[in-house]
Amino acid sequence: MENQEYLNQISAEVRPTKKSKMGNILHSPILKISLIAVVVLALIGIANLVISALNGNPKEEATELLLHIDNTSEVINTYQPNLKSSTLRSSSASLGLILSNTSRELTDYMTEKYSYKSNTVDKKLVTDADLHKDGLESALADAKINGILDRIYAHKMAYEITLILEQEKDLYKTTKDESLRTLINTSLNSLNNLYTQFSDYSEAK
Repeated sequence: MENQEYLNQISAEVRPTKKSKMGNILHSPILKISLIAVVVLALIGIANLVISALNGNPKEEATELLLHIDNTSEVINTYQPNLKSSTLRSSSASLGLILSNTSRELTDYMTEKYSYKSNTVDKKLVTDADLHKDGLESALADAKINGILDRIYAHKMAYEITLILEQEKDLYKTTKDESLRTLINTSLNSLNNLYTQFSDYSEAK
């Protein structure tokens, strides 16, 4: 009997221990790959949020839009009296009015929302806007000298409208403020309706 008990004891000691199912799962290659995939997706999500936050700045976008609108309005005031076509002058006057209204409402909004002051705007934004304005004025000045102001003016204003529309669309996507979105939407509709008057005139000539 003692020999039998001794043999049973030895048999128990050498018998291989079964690994638990949980242990097998934890060491599974599939689980490791799945965990890595989850971590990677989480990091990508965080990176996208950071990039979105960096790229989406309503205050800066609104400032850029306002500078562009005001500069374009100044150019309109300078060259509109020199246009020969009464139709083009009428379209130009309508554009000037739309831009003036948008500028006033946007300035009021930014003053209330951000305590906006024109003399505190980032110098880089001002420089970029002024460089664009200088290019526009240079092209129109040359067109005036060469007797083709109307055609070039129509083409350039169609292009400026396109740029402003894109800026407004970007700002609309960035902001969650409904009052700003309403303001932008009004300008978008007005400019879209006016765009063809300039683009069609440009094509006709």
